[in-house]
Amino acid sequence: MIMNRYNLIMVLILWSISTYGIDIHVKGKVTVYPAPAGETLSGDYHVSVNGINIPVYLTKVARANQGQREISANYYDTAAFAFFDMLGKVNVTVTIPGTVNTAKILPSSLGIKYVIRRNSLTFTITSPGNLTVEINGKCVRSLHIFANPFDIDAPRPDDPNIIYFGPGIHEISHLVVGDNKTLYIAGGAILHAVIRTEEKNNSHGEYPPSIELLGQNIKVCGRGIIDGTNCRTHSRNMIFIHGRNIKLEGIILRDASMWTVPIRRSDHVVVNNIKLFGYRSNSDGIDICNSRDVTVENCFIRTSDDLIVVKTDKGQGMSSNIVARGCVLWNQFAHALSIGAEVSEDVNNVLFTDCDIIHDRGREWSLRIFQCNSARISNVHFENIRIEEAHKCISLWIGKAVWSSDSERGHIRGVVFKNIYASGSPLTVSLVGIDEGHAINDVLFQNVLLNGKALSRDEVKANDFVKKMVIRP
Repeated sequence: MIMNRYNLIMVLILWSISTYGIDIHVKGKVTVYPAPAGETLSGDYHVSVNGINIPVYLTKVARANQGQREISANYYDTAAFAFFDMLGKVNVTVTIPGTVNTAKILPSSLGIKYVIRRNSLTFTITSPGNLTVEINGKCVRSLHIFANPFDIDAPRPDDPNIIYFGPGIHEISHLVVGDNKTLYIAGGAILHAVIRTEEKNNSHGEYPPSIELLGQNIKVCGRGIIDGTNCRTHSRNMIFIHGRNIKLEGIILRDASMWTVPIRRSDHVVVNNIKLFGYRSNSDGIDICNSRDVTVENCFIRTSDDLIVVKTDKGQGMSSNIVARGCVLWNQFAHALSIGAEVSEDVNNVLFTDCDIIHDRGREWSLRIFQCNSARISNVHFENIRIEEAHKCISLWIGKAVWSSDSERGHIRGVVFKNIYASGSPLTVSLVGIDEGHAINDVLFQNVLLNGKALSRDEVKANDFVKKMVIRP
């Protein structure tokens, strides 16, 4: 008998359940992972998928109109998230304690229709993706729904090359994953990162990373959660990547104490379908530093600092061939998609594409190249990007800033903004070079629409050190 793809996937899932006793619920085209005992869940939302109730977790997020000085562990609000695996079309119902009067499902580009019935909202999802549901104008305390593809590559827990965390609550301090190893965090598992008294300070932060991927041919995957709540602010990275042929996939990262996923001096790295929440100072999402051939795709990132950013420290090699695509982004304070500020080695061939910025309330910019050091930044494309809320939209900048470590300033050349659709006010576009020897060269704006209107030359604030700028409808 020849099985179709769906039946084969279901057989594999059912075999995994019977073999390893994994406590998950499978019905039709949905897999749901029960929350571990002891985890506090949301009382604001009830979610079901194809009639199966799914856990709704809590996460700390920045408060509405929160000031920069308040981005520490002491200032936060809470949002909610739920997740499941799916194949084909599924129906989702969200129920709240009160009446549903209005609703939004973001990103708007997906065009998801919904039906309101008193205290519930029902809609259909036809493919995996990362959604945000805002009911009755609740933006900060929104509900995030993460619809994953089926986890068909779950490894055997008894494989000697597998570091396996099954359903339940676990504690880790400093876990190193080396050559040819896979760290698997199962659905229903939560890893609480903690600091132990015997740990010593380290150059990565005040303490070594909670998880360090060091070597080659390393994978971190699953449907579990890593939580940094018990690590004090600025104490340690959550997942530190330094190696070659590394993949990070499927998991949820909650409340890092500083940069969540720094990728340093690495080659051939893929970050796919991770979901990341950070609200504290310097809780950047993904920092790509002195690395090459890095792809970040299909991720959801909501943080209080830079979301996806490319950097280069002095003497540690260039960054090149970087792609960020298909991501849903929520920027609270800094940059959504950017290069800089620390750029002391060259950056070349960077593509930010097919991303949705659903909120950007930052003091900085949605799309930016921020050069305050000495390197050459070239061949950068921002394409097919939809921005649903922003103040400062686009910036190319060369100058001296608090992050400057080089005496010489750098260069920006060959930047394309194509098919950019932004809403908000004032949606500033600014290009600033520093002098004739350190100018911005060869910039193309093609089909850039601000609040539905094509960008005009008068709307671009450019100084005398911007050369060869072209605007096309």
